[in-house]
Amino acid sequence: MNRKNKWVLFFMILLGGYIFWREGRTINFQQVVQGFSHIKWIWLIVAVLLMLLSFAAESLALEKLLHKPGEPKQPRWNLLRIPPIEAVFNAVTPFSSGGQPAQLIALLQIGYEGGRASSVLLMKFIIYQLMVLINFVFTMLIGFHEVVGRFKGLAVLITFGFVIHVVTISMLLMIMFYYRFTKAATIGFFNLLRRLFHDRPKFDQWQATSLAKIETFHEESLKLKREKKKVAQAAALTMLQLLAYYLIPYFVLLALAVPRVDLLTVFSMHVMIVMITSIFPVPGGAGGAEYSFKTLFSAFVSNNTALILGMFLWRFITFYLGIIFGIIATGIKPTRIFPAKAVAAKPTTTDKPGLD
Repeated sequence: MNRKNKWVLFFMILLGGYIFWREGRTINFQQVVQGFSHIKWIWLIVAVLLMLLSFAAESLALEKLLHKPGEPKQPRWNLLRIPPIEAVFNAVTPFSSGGQPAQLIALLQIGYEGGRASSVLLMKFIIYQLMVLINFVFTMLIGFHEVVGRFKGLAVLITFGFVIHVVTISMLLMIMFYYRFTKAATIGFFNLLRRLFHDRPKFDQWQATSLAKIETFHEESLKLKREKKKVAQAAALTMLQLLAYYLIPYFVLLALAVPRVDLLTVFSMHVMIVMITSIFPVPGGAGGAEYSFKTLFSAFVSNNTALILGMFLWRFITFYLGIIFGIIATGIKPTRIFPAKAVAAKPTTTDKPGLD
């Protein structure tokens, strides 16, 4: 991490501490200590293990997308370190924009060629977005009516997050299945900008960049269509990654002995919290995540001490634990191998279309 990232990370930790202090200043410290003493640690351990499972499933999905016949297998640590690295750089950048470049650098460090690494990460992004959308649609069917009835303000934020997500997915699918139309629409959009705001050199640059990205994405989508088995395996692992992550608050509440905890309700609430957090430009969604958790879960956690403890434990496991592991992962050097050279040394005519 560079100096700027370190300062942002330090600020995020301070901001998180301030948020928890502000939320917890109204509760008695002895009640907090008493709450910790009554925690059912077995359920809390399950919550931590689910977070680790989420990381492991993501690394396995990446491994499936990277694998090509005839290549030497990567040491497991090389790929296990990538999800925590993604987590720590997502935490220090607005809209979690730093995770993708950080993953790319991590793949370059272990010997993958830049074009291939970028292609695989693009495929991984598409699969991830589709799995998130499936989970969110399921959640909307189960629990959105309850949120609308109880929390109209949050319902607006959730709907806004959903619309942004659907627009993103729609644009990706348009490039995949309607390439020529998308390209023509992009050129038409920049021509309209030139007419409205006069012709500027920046518009030419932006158009060229946009068309290049559309071209790259379309080429990778064609490879994705050819790699059906590989994509299906990565999608299943990504779904496991998300399910493990979304179930964490349920076991946190069980650890706090909260009565009448419904698994599907808690699951759907967490999906909505993640959707709300994604639209906040603050790194890590700080403030928005805590506010959403407290507001949504206050519906069935009547004890304020248990609610604050639950918010702290949930945020630590799903956010700060990733930062801790990410810092460790960035500090440990990976084993560098050169899979592209290994394949080039043994050319075959029977290989299926690859991802490089």
